Amino acid sequence: MKTISGAGCASSFEHAHPGTTPCSYLTCRSLISQTDGAARFRNMNTCVPTPNKQMPKKGSRPPAMNAAEGSIVVNAPVADVYERWLAFEDYPKFITAIKRVRKLDANHFSASLAFNGKQYETTLEMMLCVPERRLAWRTLADHRAPDHLAAGVVSFVSRPDQSTSITLKLTSSFGGAVSNRVDKYLHNFKRLVEAR
Repeated sequence: MKTISGAGCASSFEHAHPGTTPCSYLTCRSLISQTDGAARFRNMNTCVPTPNKQMPKKGSRPPAMNAAEGSIVVNAPVADVYERWLAFEDYPKFITAIKRVRKLDANHFSASLAFNGKQYETTLEMMLCVPERRLAWRTLADHRAPDHLAAGVVSFVSRPDQSTSITLKLTSSFGGAVSNRVDKYLHNFKRLVEAR
């Protein structure tokens, strides 16, 4: 099991399900439901660090967040679908807003994004990895894009016919119709996997 820095943080994952890989000591509570396996972490000290976003200046408002959810069935086994979603270098092939991804370490990636004709550089953090079941990530606010935040979770469910049901939930402050992007990303991913 991976050791997580911070006093007592490693003990938060000692009781995790054997197949769970703790990717971060933060969770995105707005994107996970009570039935997704997070219940065993409820009421546990997750050693939350200082917020990754500075307090807004007096009189300013936090960015407006839009959220959407979509599902699709991919004609491939769950193991193959999960592994393909883990291939971060392929993200620009199905998440059209991502133009480039570069791995920084096991849980962090540098990404170039394009929204509404503007380019953004940000860091993506993998927050949860449950093999063949769920992945969750978020962008980290920094000086390059302090008011542009996004988070997502993707769930995988094996079906009796060896296909996989995928559910993608996104929350974003980048603007535009998030629901249209979710549907587009899922259809692009389905084409990418089924073209193999």
